[in-house]
Amino acid sequence: MQLLTPTRFTDYELLDCGAFEKLERFGKYITIRPEPQAVWAKQLSEKEWEKSAHVKFIPKNSNSGEWKKLKDMPDRWEIKYFLEENKSITFRLALTSFKHVGIFPEQSVNWEKIYSFFKQKPKSKFLNLFAYTGGASLAARAAGCDVTHVDSIKQVITWANENMQKSNLDNIRWLVDDALKFVKKEIRRGNVYQGIILDPPAFGHGPDGEKWKLEEQISDMMESVFQILDREKHLLILNAYSLGFSALVPENLLKAFAQKNKSQLSFGELYLNSKTGIKLPLGVWGDLQKDET
Repeated sequence: MQLLTPTRFTDYELLDCGAFEKLERFGKYITIRPEPQAVWAKQLSEKEWEKSAHVKFIPKNSNSGEWKKLKDMPDRWEIKYFLEENKSITFRLALTSFKHVGIFPEQSVNWEKIYSFFKQKPKSKFLNLFAYTGGASLAARAAGCDVTHVDSIKQVITWANENMQKSNLDNIRWLVDDALKFVKKEIRRGNVYQGIILDPPAFGHGPDGEKWKLEEQISDMMESVFQILDREKHLLILNAYSLGFSALVPENLLKAFAQKNKSQLSFGELYLNSKTGIKLPLGVWGDLQKDET
């Protein structure tokens, strides 16, 4: 099992975490947000948190809340992630009512993996499911892939498209669709992808009200995804942010395909390393790699 954390994200820092909150720097601005995994005590004092932060998220209920500004800052700003020295992708961030700002920094580990795998394989087909604001889509497109980006929320697709333009990229295929329905349609069409990443939520809804529950549907999803994955050359990444999931879950979901197709199987956890020395766990992952070149 591998523990993976970003090491090159200069526009992001986890400064501290604890007492169900995290203190983070996104570019020039510092936020305080809820974090259910941070069950330990904070390393810095409350006074140090409040003094350093520009804004704090105040939950109203389990699904939404509002931001309290502690210092002057814009509602929207930008940060960059460098895939290599002279190639970066850009993200527009925003203070949303759902505590998110438009990026999951721990996922930069996967952007790096995608870019490194495909940069010598131009025109590979890449599919991003549950794609959010498109970090993986941007990394794949920057590597030269033909990218299809699927998410169930139209506003998030618009946000991802804006990130593409700010990153000086183009020609990503945007689809507002239910991820599982889309994959099953691709099976019927006979389409095949060399790269697939999926980062399903614990709970969710498709654009037509389709219900998604991770524990109930992930097995069907993976069996369907395997049918559209190129058998000879592929990178498949599965993420799962669920408080009850072990890293053995993605291993078990991917193992049979790996054995049958002689793919390299890896699995483990993603985490963020804080400046105060605390490791914040942020989900489990598994991937399959096969490269005949």
